[in-house]
Amino acid sequence: MNSKTTTDTQGKGTVAPSRRAVLVLAGAAATFAAVTGYRLLTRPVYDGGHLSVEAAHRQAAEGTILLVDIRQPEEWRDTGIPEHARPIDMRRDDFPEALTAALGADRSRPIALICARGVRSARLSTLLTEAGFNNILDVPAGMLGSAAGPGWLAKDLPVTPYSETAE
Repeated sequence: MNSKTTTDTQGKGTVAPSRRAVLVLAGAAATFAAVTGYRLLTRPVYDGGHLSVEAAHRQAAEGTILLVDIRQPEEWRDTGIPEHARPIDMRRDDFPEALTAALGADRSRPIALICARGVRSARLSTLLTEAGFNNILDVPAGMLGSAAGPGWLAKDLPVTPYSETAE
């Protein structure tokens, strides 16, 4: 006899697995789907270009990109700002205007966005591309590291202390 089926009490054949087993399997499948879906929803993927933290540092130092730290002032105070980066809080109502001013009105200049772990930078990279900024690069490892790799701090790249006048 198959271990997954049982004989009914009247000996007329087999019955399906117990209701409990079906519920356990359904619960496991639902949990897997929820966790997978949550990860897909919370970890946006930017379809444009990406830079490692080392490449972002090197290119910002060379002046070939504008590196923008989009985190909040509290985060800048805690960790500092990446060397050669421009801090512009992404929550600002005038964020596109501030970014345009930092570019010198040249929207074709490459812009690399960095945040803590790459989530906000990926989302904002997509939004800015849709808004007409043509050369957006995401730094998905961020300051603290992510699935994309060790972050700016773990790579021991230089930071500049934040001052209120830096923004």
